[in-house]
Amino acid sequence: MDIDKKMGPIGVFDSGFGGLSILREIRRELPQYDYVFVGDNARAPYGTRSFQLVYEFTLQAVKHLFDQGCQLVILACNTASAKALRTIQQRDLPLIDPDRRVLGVIRPTVEAVGEISRTGHVGVFGTPGTIASGSYDIEIKKLHPHFEVYGHACPMWVPLVENSESDGPGADYFVKKDIDALLAMDGDIDTVILGCTHYPLLLPKERQIMPEGINVVAQGDIVARSLMDYLARHPEMEVRCSKGGVCRYTTTDDAEKFGVLASVFMGEEVTAATVKL
Repeated sequence: MDIDKKMGPIGVFDSGFGGLSILREIRRELPQYDYVFVGDNARAPYGTRSFQLVYEFTLQAVKHLFDQGCQLVILACNTASAKALRTIQQRDLPLIDPDRRVLGVIRPTVEAVGEISRTGHVGVFGTPGTIASGSYDIEIKKLHPHFEVYGHACPMWVPLVENSESDGPGADYFVKKDIDALLAMDGDIDTVILGCTHYPLLLPKERQIMPEGINVVAQGDIVARSLMDYLARHPEMEVRCSKGGVCRYTTTDDAEKFGVLASVFMGEEVTAATVKL
């Protein structure tokens, strides 16, 4: 097959809106590439769903993005990365197309934390699904065996963001409650990972409430730099990513409603189309 026929946009997938915070940083670092984003908003949130359902939904999204010509897909969703990525990489990709790639957001975040934490005591905020999966604990222990990891689920943070309550008194209450609960686990925690792509929209509140000296790690710029590094190390994939600077937004829910909230995440007006996975 000619190389031209194998070229396509970089696919970015999330269960809802949070992955847009990843896409925004990726586009800032790598504006020359084409992107197509799909949010499975009709079936969000994934955080409380079973491993099997998250895997099935994520695989449907990956196949959809492959049908759009994507040679490389980023799972910009911690729950999908935790519950589906490994199975898709090891079992499905060899059957679908061994030359295409699917990458997640957990591994690059874990790699970065090793350089940030001084005490080796790390906290993780995530959805109930991500925390229950133990994915951050497992990945951090692989790379940094001496680290201590403490996870805390924040089931109210995503609804706060998606209902535009990030600046409201409810956000103050829940963010403080969850920060206090996490830090009570270990007084030596010096680094906290925002293990859900919605959580950066609560950063002003998190930094305001978090005690001084604790690093808050958002994933957007980490994943963007990791993708840049990946493409530099894999020129055979880089040449298959089309470069027109175009970004398309799609959702499985109402496109107009999606566009309104997506504009908040992206900091620019977003027009979307509805798709079926």
